[in-house]
Amino acid sequence: MEKTIVLVVFVIAYLLLLILPKYRAYVALFAATIIFTLGFIPGIDIDSLILLNGIDWNVLMMIAGTMIVVVFFVKSKAPAALADFIIDHVHSVKWAIISLAVFAGLVSAFVDNVATVLIIAPIAIDIAKRIKISPIPIIVAITVSANLQGFATLVGDTTSIMLGSATGMTFADFFWMDGRPGPFFIVQAGALATVGVQLILFRKLQAPLALKEKTHVNDFVPSLFLISIIALLIIASFIPNKPPLTNGYITMGVALVALTYDLIKQRCFKGVIEAIKKVDVTTLLLLVGLFIVIAALGEVGIINDIANAFASIGGGSPFIMFTLAVWVSVLLSAFIDNIPYVATMLPVMAALAPSLGISPYLLYFGLLAGSTLGGNLTPIGASANIAGIGILRNEGHEVKFIDFAKIAIPMTLVAVSVAYGLIWLFWAH
Repeated sequence: MEKTIVLVVFVIAYLLLLILPKYRAYVALFAATIIFTLGFIPGIDIDSLILLNGIDWNVLMMIAGTMIVVVFFVKSKAPAALADFIIDHVHSVKWAIISLAVFAGLVSAFVDNVATVLIIAPIAIDIAKRIKISPIPIIVAITVSANLQGFATLVGDTTSIMLGSATGMTFADFFWMDGRPGPFFIVQAGALATVGVQLILFRKLQAPLALKEKTHVNDFVPSLFLISIIALLIIASFIPNKPPLTNGYITMGVALVALTYDLIKQRCFKGVIEAIKKVDVTTLLLLVGLFIVIAALGEVGIINDIANAFASIGGGSPFIMFTLAVWVSVLLSAFIDNIPYVATMLPVMAALAPSLGISPYLLYFGLLAGSTLGGNLTPIGASANIAGIGILRNEGHEVKFIDFAKIAIPMTLVAVSVAYGLIWLFWAH
């Protein structure tokens, strides 16, 4: 009965999130309230000092902290200067979008996807305003590219960190392991293939870019704050047994330094208050609601049921099991958080590999490729998607499902297909 109730709440909430994009935060919070009221999520956890289990406080703090730093980054006119550089070096709107998407992907291979989107989005917004086009396709392309790179390195995504922890893989192993290419090169091949997709998707955006007047950065310190976030997140990834909220603490710490710097510089609280007001509370509340609803799927055993069914359907065929590991993960990650899913499935893959006579890394890599990239199939399939859509909403642009899907789905399917083929080619024997 518990499983039925949670599943019904999840399905109804998800449909309403797609139908009522302007009210996503309210829908998610209402569904979360139902879940919590019915007792499907434990409350206060004294040991971990977490108010509600299931909420990813790391992601929430990283979003809030990065948003604050980005406010000062934008005020410094650094995004405008970077936009000038891009406009001055590309020939058309099409190549401006592709350049930003590729850049976002490279950054995201080493930095959290959400932080990447929040850092690069202001540059895209500035370019869109300059050439008077909708920023929606640019932001969606950036978001999708950022998500595609999450599996590239040990520090690119939480699921990669989980894999490293479970298997002992090092940072170098993600590049080359056991005489074979690791995830990094496989992911780059998929990312390169998506450039071809973007050339088709944005083929009509041939308007030339012309730089009329260069922008001068009025303060380079906010740029240093953003660089500090990136550097500290990378350094932290190598620290063993660090507190689970380390990335959140780092981002909020830099945000606090940025607020203090502005206070000292301006000698008033005006800038501090403006920065805090610009934090997208709606996006944060939407994530809170989704975290609770998704956690309930795990609490009542639905994710475990999925894992068991996954194992039984695969039978004794390595190819069928690998195919399921990739494509079922793509489908499920479009609707549920990939972190509890991957946590559940990693031991399942480890147990299945010996009985199939194959390297467990074939299934591990298939699992992570599918679950990391699958979040791109829907606007709420990944935290970075939600953050990107939140930025657009703040700029007065509501993203319809079709607007997101017509860019995200083809890019994702191509990237997954390339990864699917290469992982089998390199790791099946």
